[in-house]
Amino acid sequence: MVDADQTFVIIGGGLAGAKAAETLRAEGFTGRVILICDERDHPYERPPLSKGYLLGKEERDSVFVHEPAWYAQNDIELHLGQTVDAIDRGAKTVRFGDDGTLVHYDKLLIATGAEPRRLDIPGTDLAGVHHLRRLSHAERLKHVLASLGRDNGHLVIAGGGWIGLEVAAAAREYGAEVTVVEPEATPLHSVLGPELGQIFAELHREHGVRFHFGVRLTEIVGQDGMVLAARTDDGEEHPAHDVLAAIGAAPRTALAEAAGLTLADPAQGGGIAVDASLRTSDPDIFAAGDVANAAHPLLGARLRTEHWANALNGGPAAARAMLGRQVSYDRIPYFFSDQYDLGMEYSGHAAPGGYDQVVCRGDVGKRQFIAFWLREGRVLAGMNVNVWDVTEAIQPLIRSGRAVDVEALSDPAVPLGTLG
Repeated sequence: MVDADQTFVIIGGGLAGAKAAETLRAEGFTGRVILICDERDHPYERPPLSKGYLLGKEERDSVFVHEPAWYAQNDIELHLGQTVDAIDRGAKTVRFGDDGTLVHYDKLLIATGAEPRRLDIPGTDLAGVHHLRRLSHAERLKHVLASLGRDNGHLVIAGGGWIGLEVAAAAREYGAEVTVVEPEATPLHSVLGPELGQIFAELHREHGVRFHFGVRLTEIVGQDGMVLAARTDDGEEHPAHDVLAAIGAAPRTALAEAAGLTLADPAQGGGIAVDASLRTSDPDIFAAGDVANAAHPLLGARLRTEHWANALNGGPAAARAMLGRQVSYDRIPYFFSDQYDLGMEYSGHAAPGGYDQVVCRGDVGKRQFIAFWLREGRVLAGMNVNVWDVTEAIQPLIRSGRAVDVEALSDPAVPLGTLG
């Protein structure tokens, strides 16, 4: 039985929003829970969009957070395909953009996520220019990759980050020709640095991917509305039937900004500024997932994390804080990737220029190793590549903040659990 005395509204029907709604009920909240999603699909998880689902190895239904019937069964008022265009903090209402309906809230969670950054160059209006963020994008791209594979077609990818590389791997598995254009000297440069980025460049080259580093796309050339080629700022022209823009994502903060909530400095990742309990500058409004920039109590820095684990854990943490529980969201950032026969997991945060040493244990040449990023002997981050069941040993090294014996850290014979 729903008690209408209190209403909690969640704006954003991704993983963070759906898990927040689930947690509210699991924690015993009996008031109204309203979940507003601007997509017509039920809330889903995003990793399969560039991994299993894109490759045709996972069914479409496998991406959804809950079965469709779950929402009604748990008295979650789910609004699909609807947007919120205003928050009135004084009246404590949100306004639906389609018909202007006002809904009162006692507590509000903003989980609006992020949007793919757009290429600001001529030719982006051509058919065959793609982004990958939503399920509909993945459905379209899946058919495109299959078609390119059948016809020996060419895909140019702008951006050598995680999405760019995962789509490159999928495209090669379909048989498409792939060129990645990346302004840095290696892929994943801002995440892994040149030391580890080069390993991923070699992996993709072995599978037939061509890289063009140190340049940016300047124009997408077409004819009769279709893509023919992509040009870079060094004068090169790459044949292309399709182009994927994978140049990052921008937090969807317009709603929060219009409501007067404090935003984080773009130099710190942007997004909605929240404290360690995921509370915004308004005590009755919280933010979680890709849009939230949280003061991390353990790492001593502000972080905006665009990864699955942050949505999975951040949504429930925000829900508990909305209920008045004591919350200190200090999860170690974590993400994973699968490309060809390489699987990896990354824990921690090592910003460019923020570390002074990279240490590896295992066989880097065989791509079966663990890499650690250190500053003054302290482990900031660890990435295991084709080495499994070590995350629970890596994260305490980061959490302890203590200097480790670097020689022992690099020795596979020394158990990681003895180094903390």
